[in-house]
Amino acid sequence: MDLPGVDEGRLFDTHAHPPTSEFLHDAGGEMMRDAADRFGTDLETRGVEEMVAEYRDCGVGRAVLLGWDAETNTGNPPVPNDFVAEARDEYPDFFVGFGSVDPHKDDCVREAVRCVEDLDLSGFKFQQIAQGFDPAADRHNHLWNAIEDLSVPVVFHGGTSTLGAGSPGGRGLRIKYGDPMLIDEVAARHPDLQILVAHPAFPWEKQQLAVCQQKGNVYMDLSGWLPRYIDDQVLHYAGSLLSEKVMFGTDYPMVRPEEWLDSFAADTDFHEEAQRKVLFENAEEFFGFA
Repeated sequence: MDLPGVDEGRLFDTHAHPPTSEFLHDAGGEMMRDAADRFGTDLETRGVEEMVAEYRDCGVGRAVLLGWDAETNTGNPPVPNDFVAEARDEYPDFFVGFGSVDPHKDDCVREAVRCVEDLDLSGFKFQQIAQGFDPAADRHNHLWNAIEDLSVPVVFHGGTSTLGAGSPGGRGLRIKYGDPMLIDEVAARHPDLQILVAHPAFPWEKQQLAVCQQKGNVYMDLSGWLPRYIDDQVLHYAGSLLSEKVMFGTDYPMVRPEEWLDSFAADTDFHEEAQRKVLFENAEEFFGFA
């Protein structure tokens, strides 16, 4: 990585999953194996200690560790929110812990409150395709109201998903729930809810750029794709008009930090100020470390 003027040690990955069996095998199940087979990624598990060491070797000083609960739609067990909190407690200067609640479960609001008030987690991750829900549906307003009252941000999935890729019927997963225009509806109804949309939202990149530009409470990250494969218009906006709204993310362990950062250095031409904003300053502001 060759990024003059960028402070190594402050790099901030906004999108990371635990490389452990809890996520890759238990929660991921067959749909995760489909994704790995389709894109040539191994599902070898590693410990959290190895994960942190890998990040620090690349100059990354913080990462958002995401929980996962898509049990109702997939039948797979969640990554427990207590697991995320324990990892955060073990590495409090490195991890920002985000819980996950299944919107189909009757206790989703109660679990959201527990995540923040008891576990001291910093926000929530939703993967609408895996969880099988439309975030703009009225029946989920009570959950967004509760999270808004808790004053913590949420991460929504944007765009298609590699989960179930190539399998008959895609394991029944519906990519329509990754349309960022559904998130636009949530943002309009809940203006105090801070929203980070994960990934460049293929094939809805332009819609996502429009939402981020129009909604002051919506941001996006560049996770899930190496920069060399990200749409040129997304990179143009990230380095100019939306430079204060876009953040670095990997989607670890599917995308590794060294590979992402090497591609960012080689395949983008952001000026130094925009590099700093994307790689850590925007995340520090959004997650309360500024």
